[in-house]
Amino acid sequence: MNKPLRRISIFCGLLVLALLVRTNWLQYVKAEELSTRKENRRVQIAQYATERGNIIVEGKPITRSDVTDGSDYKYKRGYLNGPLWAPVTGYASQAFGSTQLESLEDGILTGNDDRLFFDRTIGMFTGEKKQGGNVVTTLNAAAQKAAFDKLGDKKGAVAAIDPRTGAILALVSTPSYDPTSFAGNSKADEKAWVELKDSEDKKLVNRALRETYPPGSTFKVVTAAAALEHGVVTDINAPTDTEDPYILPGTKTEMVNHASGCGKASLNKALEVSCNSVFANLGDKVTRDNMVKTAEKFGFNNDKIDTPVRAFASVYDKTMSRDGNAQSSIGQFNTAATPLQMAMVTAAIANNGKLMKPYMVDQLQSPNVDVIEKHEPQEMSRPLSVENAKKVRDMMVNVVQNGTGGKAKIKDTVVGGKTGTAQHGEGNKKRPYAWFISYAENSDGSSPVAVAVVIEDSDADREDISGGGLAAPVAKAVMEAVLKSNKG
Repeated sequence: MNKPLRRISIFCGLLVLALLVRTNWLQYVKAEELSTRKENRRVQIAQYATERGNIIVEGKPITRSDVTDGSDYKYKRGYLNGPLWAPVTGYASQAFGSTQLESLEDGILTGNDDRLFFDRTIGMFTGEKKQGGNVVTTLNAAAQKAAFDKLGDKKGAVAAIDPRTGAILALVSTPSYDPTSFAGNSKADEKAWVELKDSEDKKLVNRALRETYPPGSTFKVVTAAAALEHGVVTDINAPTDTEDPYILPGTKTEMVNHASGCGKASLNKALEVSCNSVFANLGDKVTRDNMVKTAEKFGFNNDKIDTPVRAFASVYDKTMSRDGNAQSSIGQFNTAATPLQMAMVTAAIANNGKLMKPYMVDQLQSPNVDVIEKHEPQEMSRPLSVENAKKVRDMMVNVVQNGTGGKAKIKDTVVGGKTGTAQHGEGNKKRPYAWFISYAENSDGSSPVAVAVVIEDSDADREDISGGGLAAPVAKAVMEAVLKSNKG
């Protein structure tokens, strides 16, 4: 063989070898990555070729699978009372992807999860078509509906937790949306999506988990817990050394009170009428670092609170000055919290100082409803002692019985709560947020529910009016729903 021909032969051999290496690389090394790429239309067609499993509330599905007309996708997702449950389910759309439970539990719902391999294998022999499994939630249908109906056309959110386990009983965000409206891939779906995506009301945002607000006076229960835990206060009915007016440390600025009788008020009285000065003073005495420690035990500054949907981190500033800490101790300055976070605060107090990790998926089921995974409640932290938790509960009961939380009273039931109105905007000129946090007790002293409510753009013109007037009735409706369902 002459030299040029030999070179050509070697070159062609190298090309064949390269093709073989490339083919094997694609078939065996990159196969899974390529088969699951979103650009691979066959994957999507296969995903929607069978009915999707359901998300379940109290034994009943809140989702369905609808037959798609005029598309190579056989099925699309449908929702029963979509706006009510959207903050729980998220959405699954042929064109716009998926979020929340629909995304996180997609493997179970489509039947592709490795834990369903046996079911798929059996189906190959029996001829049964592939099915998705179910996601069983912890939600209480009556509590969810009560929160949604009471919020009505207001912008706001509700989070309700069973303090004993951490199970989420209600998760509402308004205004809401119907995930069914853009579940397909038609022009009508695209139009609905664009309108929602560009909505000024931020309907797609889950305000209960993924919006933070200044918590206002509801945060004073955290400051009260810190003052008790760090020995700044031992007797909740003893006078404090707080002067009125109280000057923020290191400044000449007075801390404004919207209530009378705050001079040297006891911790109990200060929570009842919501004295800013007393809690600013106590926060300063506790010190910033100890306030941070207590806040973090309640869940603040934690960016890994997964329900399994991840909640935004609530914030208590670790680096602020003394006067900033004093202002943060009344829920202003840089302090920010999700409604879920404030429900967690209330739950820990109601549960004798033990904070349980919040969750909203009770179990995962195979298509034949066998349980393949069940959630076990987990303790998250202990922000305060049993003794101090009782003291805070007593003060919260006093707020409802004699203070600003009267609209949360429930006949023949012990209810504890705290109102709040959070100023915000430049110079605090925007309409304040209305807050209310509360818990209700069973006859045995345990608490079946802890609630946090926030309402945006309220009509409040001073501290705590809107919290007690607007948010407390919402919390009451949720607590009543849970109490009634427990009796049933």
